[in-house]
Amino acid sequence: MLERLFSGRASYAAAVIAGGLTTLASAPFSHWWLAPVAAALMYAGLSRQNGRQAFMRGWMYGLGLFGTGASWVYVSIHEYGYTSAPLAFFLTSLFVACMALFIAVPLGLYRRFCGQHFSVLTFAGTWVLMEWLRTWLFTGFPWLLLGTSQVNSPLASLAPIGGVYLLSLVIALSGALLVQACRGRWLALAPLVVAWLIPLVLPNHWTTAKGEPLKVSLLQGNLPQEIKWSAEGQREAVNTYLGLTTQLGVKGDRNGSTPDMVIWPEAALPMFEDQAEPVLARAQAALSPDTALITGILQRDENGNFYNAVVGMGNASGHYRKAHLVPFGEYLPLESLLRGAIAFFDLPMPAMTPERDDQPPIHAAGYTLGNAICYEIIYSDLVASRARQSDILLTVSNDSWFGDSLGPHQHLEMARLRALENGRYVIRGTSNGITAIIDDQGNILDQAPQFETARLDGQVQAMQGLTPFTRTGSWPVWLLAALLVLPGLIHRRSGSTAKTDSSAQTQSGYDKS
Repeated sequence: MLERLFSGRASYAAAVIAGGLTTLASAPFSHWWLAPVAAALMYAGLSRQNGRQAFMRGWMYGLGLFGTGASWVYVSIHEYGYTSAPLAFFLTSLFVACMALFIAVPLGLYRRFCGQHFSVLTFAGTWVLMEWLRTWLFTGFPWLLLGTSQVNSPLASLAPIGGVYLLSLVIALSGALLVQACRGRWLALAPLVVAWLIPLVLPNHWTTAKGEPLKVSLLQGNLPQEIKWSAEGQREAVNTYLGLTTQLGVKGDRNGSTPDMVIWPEAALPMFEDQAEPVLARAQAALSPDTALITGILQRDENGNFYNAVVGMGNASGHYRKAHLVPFGEYLPLESLLRGAIAFFDLPMPAMTPERDDQPPIHAAGYTLGNAICYEIIYSDLVASRARQSDILLTVSNDSWFGDSLGPHQHLEMARLRALENGRYVIRGTSNGITAIIDDQGNILDQAPQFETARLDGQVQAMQGLTPFTRTGSWPVWLLAALLVLPGLIHRRSGSTAKTDSSAQTQSGYDKS
């Protein structure tokens, strides 16, 4: 009965629904329990489908997932890319259709090359390998991974052990086991219950406090993105951030004391660092000499390269340059062909140059900061590499490009998971929200209101020690996923060989007769 419900066109409708449920499992809805339901909808009936049908089913899931969860792409293209509504809709649809292929192709290959035996294991392993592929291919887009939705779930304690991909593995496995239980195979409930009970007895803390808490003030300018790179936008940015900083220097934080760190967001001043030096000097002069001023800023070198960077001043030293750039946001792929084709392809600022991953960290207020600028926070292994050499994680972002959409909430959720994975506080400074202070368990301690000029005062605790995930990164889970797929591949091959031998014996009998 269950297989009939998930056959033919009904299976494609179920896949679209599963994609939408994955979005509902993620922020801002945060119905985490829907994630295994979505995985179950994708697993049910899949064993009865061939490679082509599984491909279509994966594609439909991708349409449901990205069509709902990445709808903010339309906002970026239409409202801030100055593209007409019909063209923005077409480009967004094209993006969604292409991203859905990252799910369709692996599922099609899964049904083409894996046998029906061990399907629970092979399905879970394939799901993780599918997300791994989406993490790095064509610069990667690890947005809306299944495991990201579990930051508030009972499985959350698995994150410091295996990161987001271990969470995805358990969710995919849970969905498959649910289906098996619905088929009347009640023994499937035993591993399902165990998978959800084990996290409850795991350690909650893998890292320990280091030194005294630091007082931080995060400034959120809420400047209009439409005019940011104009002369008017530059003047407004200077007045806003200088005003907020000067007020902080005179009156202190909300307790009237001097903060240890003041954070400005990504590209807070729409100008290069050499142009902004007088402004930054005035801002630092307004603060105590013991206060570290840290800001996102654009840099340029003598070779004509431009960088999206974070710099430290006052009681801070060093800079960090963004290593993982956003396509169409910070650089234009196939620029010679696309530049000038439509307004969206005309970047409002110079194309950025990526810096190497192995950069020295920024030191501020006696501690080491692990940096991730905007989009970089969504890459779990990149952030883990920063956390290995830092006491606190800092991410600055310009989420104005998302507008009033799901994007800022999803972005914040991924920052929360990075904090949990690495046992580090995360300071998140943004241009217009969601500015927040996140503790080492992924909990939001405080956040500023969105779409307002605001100052967020709070405390962060430097942490020492490494979680298992910080030490190893994701490769153990990727290896485990590959090993789970292997039995299905072997069984399919051995089954095909047995059929070939049987056919040969039958043919031999015919020949003799």
